[in-house]
Amino acid sequence: MTDTARARKLADRIRVVVAETLQRRIKDPRLGYVTITDTRITGDLREATVFYTVYGDDEERAASAAALESAKGVLRSEVGRQTGVRFTPTLTFVPDALPDNARTIDDLLAKAKAADAEVREASSGATYAGEADPYRKPGEADEDEDTEGNDGESPSGGKGAAGA
Repeated sequence: MTDTARARKLADRIRVVVAETLQRRIKDPRLGYVTITDTRITGDLREATVFYTVYGDDEERAASAAALESAKGVLRSEVGRQTGVRFTPTLTFVPDALPDNARTIDDLLAKAKAADAEVREASSGATYAGEADPYRKPGEADEDEDTEGNDGESPSGGKGAAGA
């Protein structure tokens, strides 16, 4: 069993090595603006999954995926050279779904904002169904008792001290 801290450190190192190698050594014209977002490695340190994003449309994403697959051997040898592990892990490139998820969340937030604006617009001219302040104030309670006609009962319906 391998140490998870070691696997995490190796995954971080692989991410840095792959990103630097893509930037400096790989000169494939199909390779677009690729960003390495994350790397995960199995517990036995034999397989590494490299997540990436590509800035551009679907055609540029497909071309970049093909360029990464063709550069896999060079990238793996560079990872083995710079990490110094006994067995160099195999690299698998997976497009990251993070931008798509972020776009979906942005769309949902825009819909919620539009719905809030609709409610705010509909309620802008609305008034209260009753009074604006439905609670009694201390001065108003005395006025109500005087107008009801006091027959010995308190406003709560019970007999007062004089009526008992």
